[in-house]
Amino acid sequence: MTLLAACSNGQVSTQEVTIQSTDAPPLSQPTIVSVTDTLSATETSAPEFTVTPKPPLEKDAWMKMPAVPTGVSDSMREVYQLGLELGNDPTHFSVIGDCQNVSSYFLSVFEQPGEFSLGDEYAYLQPTIDYYQGSYSHVSVAVKGGFNVAAILSPLRADPKVCNPNESPLDCELRLWKPSVVFVSMETWWSEKPEEEYDKYMRRVIERILETGAVPIIATKADNLEGDHGINSTVAQIAYDYDIPFWNFWAAVQPLADKGLSPDGFHLTFGRNFFDDPKRMQNAWPWRNLTALQTLDAVHKGLTQEQ
Repeated sequence: MTLLAACSNGQVSTQEVTIQSTDAPPLSQPTIVSVTDTLSATETSAPEFTVTPKPPLEKDAWMKMPAVPTGVSDSMREVYQLGLELGNDPTHFSVIGDCQNVSSYFLSVFEQPGEFSLGDEYAYLQPTIDYYQGSYSHVSVAVKGGFNVAAILSPLRADPKVCNPNESPLDCELRLWKPSVVFVSMETWWSEKPEEEYDKYMRRVIERILETGAVPIIATKADNLEGDHGINSTVAQIAYDYDIPFWNFWAAVQPLADKGLSPDGFHLTFGRNFFDDPKRMQNAWPWRNLTALQTLDAVHKGLTQEQ
């Protein structure tokens, strides 16, 4: 089985490696992208979509929120319908993120029969798997090891082979794939004030996605490298302010040993995606793919008002 070493030391790149088809976790380390060389490029344009912030959520309220959203807001159904009018493909979703979102680990398994199992408990998810075929293995130009919320807004980080001049990785992905739904999962940020900076740029990301008529799904992260869960708290507040679907992945891994984290406190423990295998479900990666699929299923049904 060929996977991508998504978080690697050294340069910001995605290096392909071949490993045996086992349940051994990836051992590479996260790449730190300098924030200072991306900030100026993000100032090229300001999103027109704005929102009035709501009152702050109660402290740690996000910890009590479910891993999978139960539906979508009326405002997101309106965004979705606008997007269809603008030419978005209802069968396309995109992923915006860093090393924990490269397709070889995240979601592409659902286009590989025999490499996953839903079991009886999750058989209801098969229609959603069928509906979005082609998107699971789609390689997003806005996913790369070391990306953060400043980087995906910077034309300096775009792939010049497929992106237009002065186009950010985010805008490039939205233009090329025309998704109707967008996963936004950014685990990495380095700053003396991570919550303020993360909030500033994540709101630009969410607003830009909404401008194109796509519905963002924003995710919490499993780790707490910043020490106070400030980023997850910020993500929850943004989801609340914009009425967007909230995938609380953090909640999904809390019952696991070491909260689903490897000894480095960042990488997820690895297991293959057989959701009816209790042993493999002791690891975080199967839960990441399962709860992402459950979230996509809930959002799809909510947007199309299916029961």
